[in-house]
Amino acid sequence: MTNLLWSPSRDLQEATNLWAYMAWLRSTRGLEFANYDDVWRWSVAHVEDFWASIWDYFQIQASRPYSQVLGERHMPGAQWFPGAHMNYVEHVFRQANEQHPALVFQSERQALTMLSWAELRAQVAAVAATLRELGVEAGDRVVGYVPNIPQALVAFLASASLGAIWSSCSPDFGSPSVIDRFRQIEPKVLVAVDGYSYGGKAHERYTAIAEIQAALPSLQATIFIPYLDPQAAPKDLQGPIVSWASALNTAGELQCVAVPFDHPLWVLYSSGTTGLPKPIVQSQGGILIQHLKELSLHLDLKRGERFFWFSTTGWMMWNLLVGGLLVGSTIVLYDGSPGHPDMGVLWKLAETAGITFFGTSAGYLTALMKSEVRPGAQYNLSRLKGIGSTGSPLPPEGFAWVYEQIKADVWLASISGGTDICGCFVAGTPLLPVYSGEIQCRALGVDVQALDSDGNHVIGSMGELVVAQPMPSMPIYFWNDPDGRRYRESYFELYPGKWRHGDWIVINERGGVVIYGRSDSTINRQGVRMGSSEIYRVVEALPEVLDSLVVDLEGLGGTSYMPLFVVLRPGLTLDAELTTKIKGAIRSALSPRHVPDAIFAIPDVPRTLSGKKLEVPIKKIMMGMPVAQAANPDSLKNPELLSLFVQLAQNRAT
Repeated sequence: MTNLLWSPSRDLQEATNLWAYMAWLRSTRGLEFANYDDVWRWSVAHVEDFWASIWDYFQIQASRPYSQVLGERHMPGAQWFPGAHMNYVEHVFRQANEQHPALVFQSERQALTMLSWAELRAQVAAVAATLRELGVEAGDRVVGYVPNIPQALVAFLASASLGAIWSSCSPDFGSPSVIDRFRQIEPKVLVAVDGYSYGGKAHERYTAIAEIQAALPSLQATIFIPYLDPQAAPKDLQGPIVSWASALNTAGELQCVAVPFDHPLWVLYSSGTTGLPKPIVQSQGGILIQHLKELSLHLDLKRGERFFWFSTTGWMMWNLLVGGLLVGSTIVLYDGSPGHPDMGVLWKLAETAGITFFGTSAGYLTALMKSEVRPGAQYNLSRLKGIGSTGSPLPPEGFAWVYEQIKADVWLASISGGTDICGCFVAGTPLLPVYSGEIQCRALGVDVQALDSDGNHVIGSMGELVVAQPMPSMPIYFWNDPDGRRYRESYFELYPGKWRHGDWIVINERGGVVIYGRSDSTINRQGVRMGSSEIYRVVEALPEVLDSLVVDLEGLGGTSYMPLFVVLRPGLTLDAELTTKIKGAIRSALSPRHVPDAIFAIPDVPRTLSGKKLEVPIKKIMMGMPVAQAANPDSLKNPELLSLFVQLAQNRAT
């Protein structure tokens, strides 16, 4: 039986934002709910009434009113709040106050600093004025090759205030991976740093920036941030170049351009198993209303509280972290390694910054378990009320460790969603108990179901995670997908009219959710999703490698395990030198997090009769599923290879 680890007191429940919202529903709508499950059921049975209540409760400001909540209901293509015009950034600065800073920042090289709301507003106004002078208008794209630093936040808010479309990659991404993303959306302006520091080592990015510039013919200007070296000059880069200091000195008042509710806010990237990364476009209004609901009602963030999530600008959790400003929280940014100079660095930050809600990945928590750090005993975490975990399933042992070694009375909110919606399908709530290994609830307004192989909704047994009704933050479209084909194929092919996300889940009788990992073959490393095709492009470009196969067993046992299988040219062997070369190529072109845990030489890649690599069946076999259930040998070109993977799975199990 699942262990009960934490239960909220009555006083705590009555002090939550969700409790206040329920009281508001009672007084303004005449709706009485006894518990969370009742509210959730109402929110999906009356989805338009629910989202209209969120609009009213958070007093969303629009220069033009909406004509109806849901103009088109079908998926894909749902049309939310048609007629409404507004701006995301205007809602950020509604929260401005002088009692609390807007953000707190620390890096491996820089001690804790703060930025007031007035300072943030002035910087955003100046950079927005710079972008206007560079010709940026509503609908243009501004991209950032930037770490998780205040300048990234300022550039994003400046872009969004104009109605321009933001997109970012972390500078630990190699230039080929960045180019694959940015080239698709044809940006007008690039914001880039000279380099970054990670694990105590400096990494210059001049060559990568030059390669990115050369690959983006649409680029009209670059804003250069001397971050690694404050005295750095933009050497060997294409002009025109605007320095960050110059951008901050541009005169201008903040002017937020009112745009339609479904006007694009940003482009995020999530990859399937073939082709380029999917450029996912989400709307200003959809993200605004989704994040207000999620950050206030689910994460219970309050004005002035310190909200932290360890992330890079290449992961959607950075976008969610930025959303903390919408509810008046002080967001805490950290740039650097979570393990340098030791695994206690983020908990020291929690102590000195007074973090209220500490968000991270399940992979980090499981790594922390293996370290010598015991946060509760070594640091003052008296202000810490909540811990968030995402990126992959946190195992029951991880849950128990949090309560044993971090804080006995903390609320652990394990959540799961995706880049695809920049939010949660299943989430936490301080109204419910925390059970070991279990996500507390399905998110409000999100009609999550588990479907079996026949498409039936099941409780208590494993099924595919589907969403049966539209959500405002679902993509409005994919870039360069005019007929919507790629969008439909990504989520709606298996269950027409229902969003299939690609997770195996169990929804239990009390509404809790357990996630068992990806049901497709997408690579998910520390919360950053990448298609296997991106890894293949790098590995198979090496002269020694003829073919390759990669699978990610993320989340199993609490840790990600990603083996890479390579077919080598005749006469070659997979020695230490070649192994190092393959890993180095992946690290350089993609990112360190996508380096495989192990590399194996195989005689051939198993394929279907139509030539497709057998990624999902091999993943299932590596998870211990019998071959007869994982793959049909009659549909394969080379079924004799399956025994190799059965043996590898058995060896790993022992």
